[in-house]
Amino acid sequence: MTLAARLAPHLPGPLVARAARLVYPRFEPELARLAEMCPADCGTAVDVGGWYGPWTHRLARTARRVVTVEPVPHLARLLAATTPAHVRVHQAAAGERAGAARLWLPPGDRGDRGIASLVRGRVHARAVDVTCLTLDGLGLHEVGFIKIDVDGGELAVLRGARRLLARDRPALFIELEHRINPVAPVLALLDELGYHGWVLPGPHWLPLAEFDLAAHQSRTAHVAGRGLLRRVLPAGAGPRYVNSVLFLAGSRRPGPL
Repeated sequence: MTLAARLAPHLPGPLVARAARLVYPRFEPELARLAEMCPADCGTAVDVGGWYGPWTHRLARTARRVVTVEPVPHLARLLAATTPAHVRVHQAAAGERAGAARLWLPPGDRGDRGIASLVRGRVHARAVDVTCLTLDGLGLHEVGFIKIDVDGGELAVLRGARRLLARDRPALFIELEHRINPVAPVLALLDELGYHGWVLPGPHWLPLAEFDLAAHQSRTAHVAGRGLLRRVLPAGAGPRYVNSVLFLAGSRRPGPL
């Protein structure tokens, strides 16, 4: 466990959330380029896997409505208490079916590390019962952007949003990790729905079709093992580990939308 992960449970939640919002655009530079992904007239933006809220807060500056789905109770309560009035927080996980689910956590972690998942991985040791919902079941409308960070549960989230995706064709920003789960089923589903992937390994967006995500993640796996702070401090500068893909429908390309 990294130093930041050990310290977070002992610090005031709002302080950790502010720190996360401050450093996260360096950890995930796509966040600083949200205008190239999220339509300027976005009616509803969705943050699946809100954690401490770096994406929720940034989306709240752009979208008329933000819906955040976060299954870890203390993080959901923090988000509900510290976000603007046009943000709606659901204390739940998102999946393919509504009902009850088991959320897996690493040993000694309450969810602060941001790697809780409905899919049990090698890092997980215990589970807690949570509510599961589908994005299709939330009655959302005018959805322009969805960010999904669920550590292996991406396919289930997308399957539970098929009607929404077919109707609104929102931009999708999805964390995909070959070391956690095969990504081919996710790519196949999105291809069926007419989506094309883009990645940001440097200053310019590249089509996913021209970027070997699996080979890149294998080459830079040592970077993924570093904590957030080591990856954003100047002393930790080095190759970037790309683990998120922007998917746009049809012929759309990243840029002002």
